Amino acid sequence: MKPALLWKNLVLRYGLMFLTATAGAEDWPQWLGPQRDGVWRETGIVEKLPTNGLKFRWRTPIGGGYSGPAVAKGRVYVMDRHLATGAKNPSNAFARGEIPGNERILCLDEVDGRILWQHEYDSAYTVSYASGPRVTPAVADGKVYTLGSEGHLLCLDAIKGTALWSHDFKKDFGIKTPVWGFAGHPLVDGKKLICLAGGNGSVAVAYDKDTGMEIWRALSAKEPGYAPPMIYEFGGKRQLIFWHPEAVNALEPETGKVIWTYPLTPSVRSGMSIPSPRKVGDLLFLTSFYNGSLLLRVGADQAALVWQSKKVSEMDTDGLHSVMATPLIEGGYIYSPCSYGQFRCLKLETGERLWETFALTSGKSARWGHAFIVKQGERSFIFNEQGDLILARLTPEKYEDLGRAHLLDPVNNDPGRLVVWSHPAFANRSIYARNDKEIVCVSLAAE
Repeated sequence: MKPALLWKNLVLRYGLMFLTATAGAEDWPQWLGPQRDGVWRETGIVEKLPTNGLKFRWRTPIGGGYSGPAVAKGRVYVMDRHLATGAKNPSNAFARGEIPGNERILCLDEVDGRILWQHEYDSAYTVSYASGPRVTPAVADGKVYTLGSEGHLLCLDAIKGTALWSHDFKKDFGIKTPVWGFAGHPLVDGKKLICLAGGNGSVAVAYDKDTGMEIWRALSAKEPGYAPPMIYEFGGKRQLIFWHPEAVNALEPETGKVIWTYPLTPSVRSGMSIPSPRKVGDLLFLTSFYNGSLLLRVGADQAALVWQSKKVSEMDTDGLHSVMATPLIEGGYIYSPCSYGQFRCLKLETGERLWETFALTSGKSARWGHAFIVKQGERSFIFNEQGDLILARLTPEKYEDLGRAHLLDPVNNDPGRLVVWSHPAFANRSIYARNDKEIVCVSLAAE
């Protein structure tokens, strides 16, 4: 066979194989995935995790951080932090000083994990839990948007890594860094990039995603909290939900005009409005570490209380007192870790607890015991703070273990024990997860 014809046949053969292998593949371009709902919609995924372990596609050394990866168009984006020479984080993670170092935005090749480019900038940390950035990058229309722990908002060219525009929240709005840093994952909506900032009249801010020009700002609060902005439809109207420690608010996404406000009494203790608000029908569910749960029924222009936790406590709890996990809500039931790692099932309509287990989080009672939940088909992938990936079927009666595999060693000691507290990404029939030393890609494709 002539070389040219042989090459053509090889291209056709392996090109078709590549298309077949990637058919139905879906990116994970932002916090909680393409639809910002914590659901992985790819097919061809393993039914059970194999007892002989999973196949690691690649692993790449990186620095510290809580920032989860985003995956888009054959590239993986993640943030990390490098301490300045001679600098070190305090032994007490709650301590706040000024720790010199740089934040980095990394772009990796999805196929082999090679670092294609990095963008680095100076960022002296004044936060508690100073291992690194908190926010998952958002990728849209050839641009990647990142937010650092000290309020550096950047827009970069997703291919080249060149900076296109930037903002500094502390300078722009005259605000201080929150105790645990700026942590609200930015939301791309049409031509807008919507961010949680803080201060007087600037808790919610929308920018032109291409130019960085401010479009609108709204809301005031003593503390902005940490919860990401979410857009849901209630009463036939798109509503931008901003939850800060003093109130739950709905805004018009295009203008920032307040549609309704539900004041929180008492306000969220220690500013810990963290987990993403979840919508189910006309209901909006919120949870926090001390204050517990809040369920609202939302219409086109108002919200009314359905039920609320009565106990403001981290140990004597009712409802669900989650520190940062985004709950899974399905079929009228809530599934999520609670304050000390009790993975619980509750009735959505009442908050009644049906079962709990430590097997999906820390293995035992531990303050802020944690796991991230992503729904896939009829099962859920749960990535816990021990670096274990668990495949489980969650029902109102129990959880069914469908296998587990260890992906990463917990190396972050901020809470006084070793943990992995970074939300993974799921794309290309794989999981992408990181700790403070490396990022890995592991295949979850069915054989």
